Amino acid sequence: MAESASKLISQRIAELGDWRGKTLARMRKLIKEADPDVVEEWKWDVPVWSRDGILCTGESYKKAVKLTFAKGASLKDRARLFNSSLDGNVRRAIDIHEGEEVDASAFKALIRQAATLNRGGKPKAQKKSK
Repeated sequence: MAESASKLISQRIAELGDWRGKTLARMRKLIKEADPDVVEEWKWDVPVWSRDGILCTGESYKKAVKLTFAKGASLKDRARLFNSSLDGNVRRAIDIHEGEEVDASAFKALIRQAATLNRGGKPKAQKKSK
């Protein structure tokens, strides 16, 4: 299933064939770099990246590529990447328009945070000092 989803995502990128395809391909690469264990899925006719639950979806529109984080409202967005769906209680999205480029390290930090949140919101255990 995961392989066919990855194939469908690659097909979508190829079908777009313009700046949207390049943008979606770049964001996909950053997601995989941020969390090599991410699972690619195909739901609602859009790419979905998951790790213990949905991290984000990658929708493409005429004037934007939209990355919607399922639990974005719970993430600390220090770089203020979220610029869409800001009124909701749960989701947040990043709309990327032609010519715009998202800060790679800030985006990867959001992906890692989302994965941590899906695992129960607990960061890796740290040793207690006595």
